[in-house]
Amino acid sequence: MSALARLCDDIRACQECELARHRNRVVPGAGAEDADLLFIGEAPGWHEDQQGRPFVGPAGQFLEQLLSSIGLRRDDVYIANVVKCRPPENREPLPAEIEACRMWLDRQVALIRPRMIVTLGRHSLSRYFPTETIGKVHGRPRQLDGVLYYPMYHPAAALHQGSLRQTIEADMLKIPEILAQGREEPPGPIEDRQLSLF
Repeated sequence: MSALARLCDDIRACQECELARHRNRVVPGAGAEDADLLFIGEAPGWHEDQQGRPFVGPAGQFLEQLLSSIGLRRDDVYIANVVKCRPPENREPLPAEIEACRMWLDRQVALIRPRMIVTLGRHSLSRYFPTETIGKVHGRPRQLDGVLYYPMYHPAAALHQGSLRQTIEADMLKIPEILAQGREEPPGPIEDRQLSLF
């Protein structure tokens, strides 16, 4: 069993916050253990809570379409969430719940070692860039501690606000070129810097 698989087992046993009392299934994450791309959403929804897998509802179907647009399948990437259990009634996760799950996400990132972390939505963005807003920084890559970060709207946003669909699709199409540029960037100091591509 791999270190990431053992970590997922540990996550499934977690009782660190109140969400553990309401869940059906924990949703640790899924995908390629050596993925270049790590997508981080907000929290599991109803479908995810039933199946124990991330992004399997309508937002997940849209994410699969987005991945297909750049020649990828969900098995080529790793998909996780800021919190691993569904908040009751699909409410937003509370700060204490996000903090309780912080160690799990940190360990996932350390084991996967992705070339790029794609933050999906504002909770995922604020996990790494707490002063930024998704409306201002979506589609603009950043580098921090040697990792590329790429903020995008959450796929569910397109389901609730159809006008965002084209924006999300366009942001996804930039990913291959950003990854290619990231490979060419020399290692620099630990800083938050805007890449020159956009």
